[in-house]
Amino acid sequence: MPPSLLQALEQGRALKVISGLNNFDRDRVAAVVRAADRGGATFVDIAADVELVRLAKHHSILPVCVSAVDPERFVACVNAGADLIEIGNFDSFYAQGRRFEAAEVLALTRRTRALLPKVTLSVTVPHILDLCDQVALAEALVAAGADIIQTEGGTSSQPRHGGTLGLIEKAAPTLAAASEISRAWRCRCSVLRACRA
Repeated sequence: MPPSLLQALEQGRALKVISGLNNFDRDRVAAVVRAADRGGATFVDIAADVELVRLAKHHSILPVCVSAVDPERFVACVNAGADLIEIGNFDSFYAQGRRFEAAEVLALTRRTRALLPKVTLSVTVPHILDLCDQVALAEALVAAGADIIQTEGGTSSQPRHGGTLGLIEKAAPTLAAASEISRAWRCRCSVLRACRA
């Protein structure tokens, strides 16, 4: 992992700009990458495509994360210069009726880790799971080798208000999942430290 990204993550100050898991439009991806670079993002997340990795590296010095739901796509992207990989950004599939359940996400993580054991791996926890299941999956993903756990927005949430309040309502599932996963992890780490003492 690039040192600047590691430092930002450790300080809780990382900002990732996502161009989209299914966005293969070179002009749109280039515009997002340039905007992320100029806007002070920590890293950029693009679709797992070798040509897009080269494009992103051409337009920015930011670390590049590639996202996919097919682990085999990651290998060529890492060879082309991707700095980290992510299983996820599942929300683009929900409108098509495609769901990602816990067992599948865990299997994808294990397959990815087998292919690329040393590359920083981020895995998204699907918001369609119950909150307790999201926490359990996050713990299983870390045990399977995930370095970063990402929560996702509630694309199916129906805000009752417009403007900022509506955006907060839409973000509530993401924030709830992040809070619960973080709390569970802190509790787990406290228990491990106590057991080792």
